[in-house]
Amino acid sequence: MEISNESFQEIIEGKTKLLVPKKSITEKVPPKKPAFFNPKAKLNRDFSIIAYSAFLKNFQGPKIFLEGLSGIGARGLRVGNELKVEKVVINDLNPSALQLAEHSANLNNLKNIEFFEKEVCRFLSKYSKKGLRGSIVDIDPFGSPAAYFDCGIRATMHGGILSTAATDLQVLNGLFQGACKRKYGGIPVRTEYGNEIAIRLVLGCLRAVAARLGVEISPLFVESEMHYYRTYVKVLNRPDQEENLGYILHCKNCGHRETSLEQEQECNLCKQKTSIAGPLWIGKIFDKEFIQNMLLEIPNLEVDKICEKTLVKCLAESEMPATYFTLDEIASKMKDSPPKLESAILNLQKNNFVASVTSFSPTGFRTNANINEIIKIFQTIQ
Repeated sequence: MEISNESFQEIIEGKTKLLVPKKSITEKVPPKKPAFFNPKAKLNRDFSIIAYSAFLKNFQGPKIFLEGLSGIGARGLRVGNELKVEKVVINDLNPSALQLAEHSANLNNLKNIEFFEKEVCRFLSKYSKKGLRGSIVDIDPFGSPAAYFDCGIRATMHGGILSTAATDLQVLNGLFQGACKRKYGGIPVRTEYGNEIAIRLVLGCLRAVAARLGVEISPLFVESEMHYYRTYVKVLNRPDQEENLGYILHCKNCGHRETSLEQEQECNLCKQKTSIAGPLWIGKIFDKEFIQNMLLEIPNLEVDKICEKTLVKCLAESEMPATYFTLDEIASKMKDSPPKLESAILNLQKNNFVASVTSFSPTGFRTNANINEIIKIFQTIQ
């Protein structure tokens, strides 16, 4: 592949120079040929840089970054250029993408980068032996990451991070329940908080695979955007003893929801039949200390201002109950206009409930109050 000025252009993302196909910048849907690069995923890569920076700060082992599906290598190149790592290994099956990645590595004078052109699981299996594993393993496919969970976990060292992205949103949000069950081992329910159910299904599948391999996963940070869901989990070489796989029971009649280890059929509030999502992850999805460390890293990095605002919300909700409510959802039950979000949270707290914003929705909030208690409090605000 000849690299010419007509077809390619140099951009700067974060602190890193990248050579990218011009069509990726100009067309709405970035083409896969000659190589895939999505400029709209910059925010996604910014969050990765913050998360990996926070992780590396406190990690004592060898600092090795493995990227299974790199495209033109934007994420891996940024890790190699902007963070303190010993080695970055970039892999993609597209030789044109790898050629661009090598060119960009030279633009940034990076010497700590290796390149592979293998199928992702063959690449990761090369790094699955003790002493060769990555401290950070990143898998960002088109569609579902589930096929790579097994080899991804095996290639992550004890105490390391495995991060995966999912772009098969329709499957995870309940449009194709059969496909979701086949890929992730659980089924969703279509609700206002569908993006949280989706992320919990991804984590539930990761947990099931990890359990089979005799290791534990512990979520550190998750991200929900319009076009993808991303999870960051710590991998620990020990069996997981906690019961963190279960179900979300959602009542379509009254709007009550709760997590449970069992598939209970009856709503605890109105006694109608519940819809059941799962099996999925019912434990915490944010690690409070890790989010605090991410926030501390932001001043040292070139990232979008939105990142800090989002992480402040993640910190607020890190200790909160699973599932969130939205103002519109409550307003439609009340048949009245909802209060402002700040006022809603304040009044829930005044009535001795815990409540916070959520990073999953601009009009969402978490609380341990049930839907009847929420409506009652909101009616007094009016």
